[in-house]
Amino acid sequence: MPTDPLEKFWNAVLSRQPQRIRSAVKPLDTAARHALAEHLQRMVSEEGWMPQQRDSAQAALDVLSDLDSSIEKPGA
Repeated sequence: MPTDPLEKFWNAVLSRQPQRIRSAVKPLDTAARHALAEHLQRMVSEEGWMPQQRDSAQAALDVLSDLDSSIEKPGA
């Protein structure tokens, strides 16, 4: 089990487990979420990433999108 906080964060973000992803990204402020989304988008779209990494990044982007839409539209 990783003890480094950054490694724990990335393991959760790339876990493909929505609850783990939400728990990892929920504490981030808007700017940090935006930077994370940009990095994940590069993982999905740029060459050099393995298919499993792309799939994990897309799963994290999907969770981020759901979180952001619920923040933008309270009670929706």
